[in-house]
Amino acid sequence: MPPMPPLLLFDLDNTLVDRDQAFREWAARFLAERSLPAQDLAWFVVLDCGGYHDRRSLFRAAVDRYGLDEPLPALLAEYRDTVTALIRCPSAHLDALRTARAAGWTLGIVTNGATAHQETKIKCTGLADLVDGWVVSEEADCVKPDPRIFRIAAERCGVRTGTGTGTGTGWNEDTWMIGDHAPADIAGAQVADIRSVWLAHGRPWPETGYSPTLIAATLPDAVSQVLGTGPAPSAPPRTTGAAARPGLRYRGAELVGCADTGRAAPG
Repeated sequence: MPPMPPLLLFDLDNTLVDRDQAFREWAARFLAERSLPAQDLAWFVVLDCGGYHDRRSLFRAAVDRYGLDEPLPALLAEYRDTVTALIRCPSAHLDALRTARAAGWTLGIVTNGATAHQETKIKCTGLADLVDGWVVSEEADCVKPDPRIFRIAAERCGVRTGTGTGTGTGWNEDTWMIGDHAPADIAGAQVADIRSVWLAHGRPWPETGYSPTLIAATLPDAVSQVLGTGPAPSAPPRTTGAAARPGLRYRGAELVGCADTGRAAPG
């Protein structure tokens, strides 16, 4: 049986695509179309919490703030349609994926969120043509950092995962995860026993109980670092089993001690 190619998994929002920029553009339109104060863009950005605040709660707050008489379902539908249309995948990101594919890597996307919404982003940005598969938490019925979602992604990309997940054996040995959200992407990679790259976006690393294998400023930089190490790079020894890692405890689908672990992806 031929050896499996190395696998590179990506988060979607604020990793492959700039979800926060699309949100800011939507909020600016929302205010302008209703003749509301343009400076309230900052209010929306704070309340958005990078997409981790429930959309219904966000719009209820907006209705109360501005005395809007628009029905909540209509506001939500308009938001979803507009934000999706504004989502872009930078050309440098697409080029980075092409470089990884040319180097022999299998590529996949692992994203939390609503299936229809996330798949529309993947298809409309051209990412669907550049990856071997993807998984969305809603349809998979498991949410990052649950290690099952990473295994599902690998299998959909054609990688044989078998039944074991021990460090240094099987599919995990040649698999990397790139993402911007520490509790979902990096902690998830660690409990799945795969290596990871955290996209810092100008932020300091926020956690003490776990850490990424590498830190990168941009997605092209992250891909370059992974490709530069080779398909099966060496790394400092890791303790097998989540319970053995200080500060990182896994219980069912919840990573205990990490903020935002059970929430849907930015939308």
